Amino acid sequence: MKRVVAWGVAASLLGYAGYGAAQQLQSMSAADKKAGAEAHPQLMQEFGGAFTGPAATYVTGVGRKIAMQSGLANSQSEFTITLLNSPVNNAFAIPGGYVYTTRQLVGLMNDEAELASVLGHEVGHVAARHSAKRQAAAQRNSVLGALLGLGLGAIAGDSGLGQLLQEGAGQAAQLLTLRYSRKQEYEADDLGVRYLLGAGYDTMASSSMLASLAAQTSLDARDKGAESRGLPEWASTHPDPAGRVVRARQKAQAAGGVGRARNRDAFLNAIDGLLYGDDPKQGVVDGSSFRHPDLRIAFTAPQGFGISNGTNAVSVSGSGGQAQFSGGKIGGSLQSYIDGVYRQLGGKGSVGEVQTTRINGIDAAYSVTRAQTKQGQVDVGVVAYQMGGGNAYHFVTLAPAGRGFGPFSSMVQSFNRLTPAQAAAVRARKIDVVTVKAGDTVQGLSQRMAYNNLKQERFMTINGLAANARLTPGQRVKLVVWG
Repeated sequence: MKRVVAWGVAASLLGYAGYGAAQQLQSMSAADKKAGAEAHPQLMQEFGGAFTGPAATYVTGVGRKIAMQSGLANSQSEFTITLLNSPVNNAFAIPGGYVYTTRQLVGLMNDEAELASVLGHEVGHVAARHSAKRQAAAQRNSVLGALLGLGLGAIAGDSGLGQLLQEGAGQAAQLLTLRYSRKQEYEADDLGVRYLLGAGYDTMASSSMLASLAAQTSLDARDKGAESRGLPEWASTHPDPAGRVVRARQKAQAAGGVGRARNRDAFLNAIDGLLYGDDPKQGVVDGSSFRHPDLRIAFTAPQGFGISNGTNAVSVSGSGGQAQFSGGKIGGSLQSYIDGVYRQLGGKGSVGEVQTTRINGIDAAYSVTRAQTKQGQVDVGVVAYQMGGGNAYHFVTLAPAGRGFGPFSSMVQSFNRLTPAQAAAVRARKIDVVTVKAGDTVQGLSQRMAYNNLKQERFMTINGLAANARLTPGQRVKLVVWG
């Protein structure tokens, strides 16, 4: 969560008016460029904006080089390649030559060829018109419904809540969580290999990158709550990375180009010092707690619930319910603020009574009402906190009917202000590229990883190392350390 924002920003993915992979690629039309230019600022907002610096410049250069292999443009300057300031593993492309990858996904890569393989894969989705085919599905999906998975229909019989499904109370990022079909994945994989070959890269980079993604997916599953940390994730929007590793290797061998450029040293030099994980300016998730040092606020999620930190909102999910945390300008009383939140949800204000209270010394108000879903009735709660400067923060919670705030009762009570000392203690992580010395081992170096658990597993995954790997003096590896 980057700052105090309105409840949500609507955005949609636009389909590419190109053609299938089996046909000759065409240049981008003026309509494609216009559509991409309109969507680009919205996507930038949803994904934390552009990350700047040497790493971003490097990514742009590689991205333009590989994208040119698609035939979608006549010059590299027609492509806009963006390194996003996002702590989730994601990459995508939209019409008009706009290609994106997150700094988190770049941190998982181990050489320039792997970077080119990911960007080429995304351009392949555009060239094969996969985004156009997904647009219709995106328009049929609720943004909040995708988040909450409940298919909300009405508040106390008011069908207005269903309007939320069309009017953008959610985030463009959620639209990217739609899964590609296996056929579409294979098609983009094949195009990506073709682009690697044309650009002079080792075509095996696609399979090694997919192997790293499979390992990261497995590691996330072991880390409690990690599967809920950050939608959208590349491993979610691009299903079955493990199942595609062997096929990608076979395609690479058939295409030729195995053993060509990997440019590992240039890549490692470019990402040395790259921010990794949460950016404190957007808030930090640490286990079950969320802390925002700039806004000086914090709360704790219920035990067993996962936290996903988005640009405009923080989502909390578990088997017992769903919740979202956001903020905005109060513009009057807390009651009118809560009414506004319910209206954003498609209702006509807070159907239930708004009650006032104080939580941890902060003026607060809350209301709970009933909503009908496809699975039955649920309780929809809103809790708002009045802060200085005309700002407020709020939770929206969904719990089983009759439970009120249900499992989120402790969470709404945990919202509090951080002291200056507590805010100053929130630190960032970064990538540190080190050279292996004589006597260094996987076990020894992994102890320097800035985590409390799974240190060795994280070290091996981020470096693409096999279970029995041994380090050799002079080898360069990545560590994740405190910034």
